[in-house]
Amino acid sequence: MDFALRPLPYPVNALEPYVGAETLRLHREQHHAVYLHQLERRIGRSPRSADSLPTILATATGSVFELAAQVWSHEFLWQSMKPRGGGHPGAPLAGALVRSFGSVDGFRRLFRMEAAEHFGAGWVWLVVDRGRLRVITTGNGELPLTRGQAALVALDLWEHAYYLDYRNERKRYVEAFLEHLIDWDFVAANLEAEPPRAPARAQPACEVEGA
Repeated sequence: MDFALRPLPYPVNALEPYVGAETLRLHREQHHAVYLHQLERRIGRSPRSADSLPTILATATGSVFELAAQVWSHEFLWQSMKPRGGGHPGAPLAGALVRSFGSVDGFRRLFRMEAAEHFGAGWVWLVVDRGRLRVITTGNGELPLTRGQAALVALDLWEHAYYLDYRNERKRYVEAFLEHLIDWDFVAANLEAEPPRAPARAQPACEVEGA
């Protein structure tokens, strides 16, 4: 386990005006970094510190799992966005979205709806589940990969991810992500690679299958 906070894949102000530099800096340094440092304090001197993050996620319980899950999710989140993102995905990703959701706009509508209807803190994801694309939401430290699902893209729904820029208007934040920030190249690479998945864990998540 590497307990160093990885550099962002872009400058801290690169996602403006959709995610402000102050939001991104606070999110990374006051949330992501804190999860990482707390995880190091919990396991840094134990045999578990030699395990990879996916191994920790597959075997840990309680607060160690929660901390490791937040570290993994935030690293995945930074890669899910890019400057001048959004637009229309290329093939074959667009074809996969059409097969699962009827159209690319069908995916966007479902992603917006699930993000809007998710109560409280959590995440909204596009995942591969048994060969089919799905949009799911998870609460707190829950993860799709511990349910045997491959994550393709994620958006943080915790208020600290958007409150400085959008106040309580989560809908505008989600719209900005879909229209201007989502990194379709990252999504396509994950779909092609079918990322390794940890053994399934019995954790609830709200799932909606595409049309």
